[in-house]
Amino acid sequence: MTVGDSMTADGAKALYDGFGRHINYLRLSLTDHCNLRCVYCMPLHVPAFVPQPDLLTEEEIELVAQAAVGVGFTKFRLTGGEPTLRPEVVSIVRRLAHIPGLGDLAMTTNGLLLPQLAKDLAAAGLRRVNIHLDTLHPERLPQIMRWGTLKRIWAGIEAAEAAGLVPIKLNAVVTRGFNDTDVVDLARLTLERDWHVRFIELMPLGNDQCGQLSRERFVSNVETCRRIMKALGPLTPLPNQNPSDESKNYRLPRARGVVGFISPVSEPYCGSCNRMRLTADGKFHLCLLNDDELDVKAAIRSGGGMAAVQAVLSRAVALKPTGHHLIQQVLVEGASTEQRHMFQIGG
Repeated sequence: MTVGDSMTADGAKALYDGFGRHINYLRLSLTDHCNLRCVYCMPLHVPAFVPQPDLLTEEEIELVAQAAVGVGFTKFRLTGGEPTLRPEVVSIVRRLAHIPGLGDLAMTTNGLLLPQLAKDLAAAGLRRVNIHLDTLHPERLPQIMRWGTLKRIWAGIEAAEAAGLVPIKLNAVVTRGFNDTDVVDLARLTLERDWHVRFIELMPLGNDQCGQLSRERFVSNVETCRRIMKALGPLTPLPNQNPSDESKNYRLPRARGVVGFISPVSEPYCGSCNRMRLTADGKFHLCLLNDDELDVKAAIRSGGGMAAVQAVLSRAVALKPTGHHLIQQVLVEGASTEQRHMFQIGG
């Protein structure tokens, strides 16, 4: 497979990277601000956020999305920081949802503002949400998610479900000593609800306190899976509907929902990665675990239009790396990504 433009089997435009991967999924970070300070993601005191003038405007975000659709991107996810903190979030969703050819539009959120926003987001064209919830224990949740409360996050989940932003997917990052013993309760939710509960391994990004904690508190999904099966019974594998899906999905006996495991450290899925990331300050971040970036905001603000954006995006796809050494980063000092934190990339 050669790098660059090609066509899919149904005749649609497509971009392939240098490793033959079909890249068609763009994660758009709307802001690096967050109203939580999860211990593995964001320091309590952030030295500086991206100044407002340096954020991509909603018109610029729309232009990037239009350009991406034009070269074959079909799946889009709004991330942060916390995307619902962006004042124009509903307007941004509406703009993107009306782009011809855009296939799927979802959001990853902590859910705190969904009671106020879920109906408007759904009406604007958002289809689904992934909600971050690390534990069901009210007293332990602030220890890992710091400024969050179970009551507020649960209200956000209920608001999303009521607005039709389904299937509900809950993301739990498993951290030893904080919530590793709580995974059974989270998995148990799938027995009565048609939700997806996914367990995510810690990724040691950066050399600060968050990166250090991620190395010291790492829990393999092998261990998490065993803990769940010991308490709730066997997990039956479900067919893989999409080879680029990072989650390996299972179902507990007689369960309505799905238990998923996202294992970037113990079972890397780089070979099937289909993602490109746009940071809130307008950089295409070529790989979550690599510092390389290309500046698309500069191309736009120097007068470039659709063609200029597509040229930068095509180059970013062509340069997209593969493979990482996260397991070594867990075991020894160092990090793959040093210049940005997770909240600055969008996950």
